[in-house]
Amino acid sequence: MTQSKSTTRKAKGFTDEEQAAMKERAQELKADAKKTDGESVVLAKIAEMPEPDRAMAQRLHALIKASAPDLSPKTWYGMPAYAKDGKVVCFFQSAQKFKTRYATLGFSDAANLDDGDLWPVTFALKELTAAEEARISALVKKAVS
Repeated sequence: MTQSKSTTRKAKGFTDEEQAAMKERAQELKADAKKTDGESVVLAKIAEMPEPDRAMAQRLHALIKASAPDLSPKTWYGMPAYAKDGKVVCFFQSAQKFKTRYATLGFSDAANLDDGDLWPVTFALKELTAAEEARISALVKKAVS
């Protein structure tokens, strides 16, 4: 079975997708230094996504902004992310970003989600229903509390 060149790991190296993400991160750091408008950058990044991830990212963007208006939109490794005091709290990774079978909503260690000695920080997203939206809203609110 042969793998495509873009997803094959090079000897002691990164995949093409990982290299692209690192390049995007370098550009983001430069943009942060110039105080680039994060909202417009995130919306542009979402607009580039193929469906159904684009619709999911648009809905998540609105949901996160409504649940935690103090979070600042920005990109993080080329993904829509939301930060508090400059630290990423949560982010959306489209399924196409690294050619996975589902999109994910992740929370960083800056998120206040601690629950004992073990708690989830990344969630697979196949579809956003009212139940998932309510759960995400509650998670985002807890993350910034």
